Amino acid sequence: MTVTAVFSRCTWPLLCAIALVAGASTTARAEAGRAAIDERIERLLSQMTVAEKIGQLAQVNADEGKISGKLRAAIKAGEVGSVLNAVDVATVNELQRLAVKESRLGIPLLMGRDVIHGFKTVLPIPLGQAAAWNPDLVQEGARMAALEAAASGVNWTFAPMIDVARDPRWGRIAESFGEDPYLASVLGVASIRGFQGDDLSRPGAIAACAKHFVGYGASEGGRDYGFVGIPDVELRNVHMPPFKAAVDAGVATFMAAFSDVNGVPASGNRFLMRTVLRDEWHFPGLVVSDWESIIDMTVHGFAASKKDAAFEALSAGIDMEMASTAYRDYLAKLLAEKRIDQDTLDTAVRNVLRVKFRLGLFERTVTDPSAYPAVASAANFALARRLTTQSLVLLQNRNEVLPLARASLRSLAVIGPMADDDYEQLGTWIFDGDPALSRTPLHAIREMAGPHVAVRHVRAMETTRTRTTAAFADAVAAASSADAAVLFLGEESILSGEAHSRANIDLPGNQMDLVRAVKSAGKPVIVVILAGRPLTIEPILAAADAVVYAWHPGVMAGPAIADILFGVESPSGKLPVTFPRMVGQVPIYYAHRNTGKPPIPSAFVHIDDIKVRTPQTGMKNKSQYLDAGYEPLYPFGYGLSYTRFAYSDIEVVPARARVGVPVTVRAVVKNVGKVEADEVAQLYVQDVVGSITRPVRELKGFQRVHLKPGESREVSFQLSADDLAFYGRDMQRATEPGAFHAWIGGSSTAELRADFELTAN
Repeated sequence: MTVTAVFSRCTWPLLCAIALVAGASTTARAEAGRAAIDERIERLLSQMTVAEKIGQLAQVNADEGKISGKLRAAIKAGEVGSVLNAVDVATVNELQRLAVKESRLGIPLLMGRDVIHGFKTVLPIPLGQAAAWNPDLVQEGARMAALEAAASGVNWTFAPMIDVARDPRWGRIAESFGEDPYLASVLGVASIRGFQGDDLSRPGAIAACAKHFVGYGASEGGRDYGFVGIPDVELRNVHMPPFKAAVDAGVATFMAAFSDVNGVPASGNRFLMRTVLRDEWHFPGLVVSDWESIIDMTVHGFAASKKDAAFEALSAGIDMEMASTAYRDYLAKLLAEKRIDQDTLDTAVRNVLRVKFRLGLFERTVTDPSAYPAVASAANFALARRLTTQSLVLLQNRNEVLPLARASLRSLAVIGPMADDDYEQLGTWIFDGDPALSRTPLHAIREMAGPHVAVRHVRAMETTRTRTTAAFADAVAAASSADAAVLFLGEESILSGEAHSRANIDLPGNQMDLVRAVKSAGKPVIVVILAGRPLTIEPILAAADAVVYAWHPGVMAGPAIADILFGVESPSGKLPVTFPRMVGQVPIYYAHRNTGKPPIPSAFVHIDDIKVRTPQTGMKNKSQYLDAGYEPLYPFGYGLSYTRFAYSDIEVVPARARVGVPVTVRAVVKNVGKVEADEVAQLYVQDVVGSITRPVRELKGFQRVHLKPGESREVSFQLSADDLAFYGRDMQRATEPGAFHAWIGGSSTAELRADFELTAN
């Protein structure tokens, strides 16, 4: 934009002039900083031997954080660029000392660790954080985790995972931000900003890693490491946007997916790593393989040998090899054979060194834990409690059984295997978590209920997978003598995460039988589910008066859940992923295509109600299942509150505009209930006719608003041309003129609609 353009749109010219000068100054400083780093890189690169260059591309696992003689010798020889899984600060400092003081060129190490949802202070799993729909809290949580990890010497995390995940069978859906590209983009950027801060060189900032590029969340059948078959236009419109947002946010590193993407494993995929990531997006950072994913290409059948795998990976643009040793073993030979050239090798080394310089590692290699805030502090627990509370989703509340009234409550039965398990509530990927820090639901309920409420605990099942009913009688007896029963069910942490996919996503064991047994006591039944994925819970809904979905909530599960159960807070979480009625509906997600014969309620006849010998064409052919219909159990964006919200007065301004002119969609949301609470107002848009078929709805914005009873507020969203653009059949990204629908409401099924039109000129 020109100076004239800035002033022509500026109300306060003097302030705009100051802002313009400040912006130019900031840009100039950034460019000068990049130039200085590039100069240092070239100076260092010119001194390096081939062996030292290859060493910078090697990431070595520290076995249980120990420094073996072999690792010590390799670092001193300049054969290691990164070490992962060393988190003892004395060990890390010794590793850095070896690299800086005893290697020829003194190049410090990248110290990698999976800091996925907290470090010592374990936060809700990312899928749970997504349910809070609160980017500010997600950023604060990542910042907290970065500071805790940095105090141990960690300077690189393999997070955030921003794969779009639409299959609840996939174990790694727990690590995702859900099924929607927009939500994953917003929360992924928030996480990156939390980890990296404004300046990577500042103490406490750690390099983030956007993973897994790309399409991993669409693994065939929901099985880890599987084939991914995604048309290029779907890759670009659905799976790539969070990664493009990560590049724009300045993420320092990328990780290649394990996946075989359309026949070419991501670790050898030149289209993904060079054409898209480098040439189109101009990503300047480091790309790391996933664990042994380079040599896995021999198993895929893409590379004939580990040597060929090294060739394919480096040629594709994988800068660093995680765990395996194909680069160290074969790159020198490949260089000598001229299968790879010096420039390709040097470019990879530059990318590694650039991250090290950006992190300020050459100036600061010793970690002093006392220079950082205390880990697992009261402030960190308070943040974890806020984030966890906002992540809890109220799915059902028949007859307003919740919140529990402490004033009139005399006894409470707390039942189930997840009520008092400090480890299982932490979820997947918690290498540095300490179960001793966990506050369990049972403990928090007893504390909050107070001495006048008798709380009786019956575990009933040893684990979530238990299939004996031996303790059910005790559970029923406890419920019979209580004013209400709270059941804590779900799946243990080991049942989700990497390589923990499930074909059956019902509640495991005999938990459904436990719910029905407790219901026979005739008392109100509240079910709280702790899980790493959406489960098919429809069979328990008839027996459950209220259902709260808690995900795997982390260390502060207990206080957050108690806050919701007793009405200290009103639930405000919203689903970041669609809940199927049964696994046969999968994949099921809100942003589906319409089909030529979309389903309608009047056309559905359940399989049990079909009359014998009904003609083949006698049931109004529509796109649906005979035994499950077409609707999910709970839609994306859904979540109840202890109050009710009403939406009205939606409008789009202007209702007709040229492509490129922003439009504003606004509506009024009102708290029409009796409880002060948060609501997440959501904007959805449909491009009615496109050069390729468009989803029936797409999330384009959301706002968390706090309203007192009777209070109203206008929520407003501005849509730019870029917000409405997509890749068409010509594989070009553009905003197409035509008709659009817009909805604002409390879920993806919002009914309040306004229409607008974009014209070509």
